[in-house]
Amino acid sequence: MDEYAGGTPVASAPRLSASWQRSRHYGAPLEEVHPVYTGAVDDESLFFQCGRRVLDDLDETLANEPVSLMLTDHDGHVLDRTCHDRTLIRALDRTYLAPGFAFSEREAGTNGLGLALADRMPSLVRGDEHYCTGLWEYTCAAVPVLDPVHGWLLGSVNLTTWSQRSANLLLALAKTAAGHTSALMRARGSGVEPRPTPRGEVFRVSAARSGSAPELSETWRAALTEVEAALAEGLSVGVAGEPGVGKTALLVTALRRAQPHGRILHARPPDPREIESWLALWTPELAKDNTGVIAAGVDALPSWGATELAGIVAAQTRRPLTVTARGAATIPEALTPHVDTVVELSPLRRRPNDVLPLAEHLAERARSREIRFTPAAVRALRAYHWPDNVEQLRRVVLEAAARSDVVDVRHLAPEVLCGPTRTLSRIETLERDEIVRCLAEPGTTVTRTAEVLGMSRATIYRKITQYGIRVPDRPRAHTNTPSPSTTTSATTDMIDWDTV
Repeated sequence: MDEYAGGTPVASAPRLSASWQRSRHYGAPLEEVHPVYTGAVDDESLFFQCGRRVLDDLDETLANEPVSLMLTDHDGHVLDRTCHDRTLIRALDRTYLAPGFAFSEREAGTNGLGLALADRMPSLVRGDEHYCTGLWEYTCAAVPVLDPVHGWLLGSVNLTTWSQRSANLLLALAKTAAGHTSALMRARGSGVEPRPTPRGEVFRVSAARSGSAPELSETWRAALTEVEAALAEGLSVGVAGEPGVGKTALLVTALRRAQPHGRILHARPPDPREIESWLALWTPELAKDNTGVIAAGVDALPSWGATELAGIVAAQTRRPLTVTARGAATIPEALTPHVDTVVELSPLRRRPNDVLPLAEHLAERARSREIRFTPAAVRALRAYHWPDNVEQLRRVVLEAAARSDVVDVRHLAPEVLCGPTRTLSRIETLERDEIVRCLAEPGTTVTRTAEVLGMSRATIYRKITQYGIRVPDRPRAHTNTPSPSTTTSATTDMIDWDTV
């Protein structure tokens, strides 16, 4: 367990020891930081704008204190720094803890922001706890900032002061700033609800349900064939792709085909504080011949947790572990020797022929009866870019199917009728949704929409362009428009698309 300073958790000895070992492995400098200048800083991202706003507010309360407030990206590149103490500024410049420079464990060894990013946990590193002696004069408190919707690691908030000063409140301030940054990002975003806080848990993937399975495209089947071939050769397999794209569903299908009567456990990424209990709960299953284990989202594991998992896998005589991650390059370094092959699964926007079969399958599962989609609704679904992939499709389809057994454009969520755009504020989102709702009504014209919303036609046209709104043309009445057909493909094994 972590020790406490003024009621705030700090890095425990095991975490510091693991960080020192990683620093030694990386070849980090022992006496002075070697500068790695990355140059341009992305100052247009929502994370940067919100983080800068929060740190500016905090700076007003610390104006007379020798504390540097910094914002870094997920790789440890310093994006922004605010400090009014000239002596501290000059010292930080000498150690290259400045905007444009990289300061992760690889470049600087054990330090506050590097440890926070590696372990995805609040971290406080004092004086000689730093790996590099050139940093012993500082105390650094850092807290990771996660995307409030997807849970991705965006970067960190870092507060640095002199090592001889009291640090009891430093980490508490960093945690507050990180929390305010995430909250401000959500407020300025499109109003999408955040994912629940991750908690370590293991569950058995449910048996295939009765009924037909969706007929999916050649792209999906090619990825499935690749995974099956690797498993047949006894290889450890990773599936990479965007969140919600169907990585777990792909592995479940392949594992079921390999062992039709076996058990499959899906271990979701836990809260970083629960790694030990998470590992202890399901790792005994690795030794069972009839059990396949899917470690999902291994790129979300803290570095020491990935190292522990790698040790457990290495100790097994057989390696039934399969993993998922956002990309092959994001699999933790400790685990890469234990993943023999990585299969990339394309996002849903590149598999438009999968949209309708999945939509019909998800809707029928939810309503226990057939749900049809009009040609206009199908065109809208296929044309949409699906940034959150199958997870988003499920949400859109379930909401639409709850309104009608024949889903038309007007039953779809407004977001589906808009192209990619910048992040919208809540007010902009409400405005966009109202325009889409009016335009999607049968027989509604732009003129009528303008009248209903109290806007001019010119304003409506401008808003349509601004929000990328597109409402598919409707077939004329009494025409025999053929229903869109599903793609010609082999039927997959029945999989639980609640687990993607």
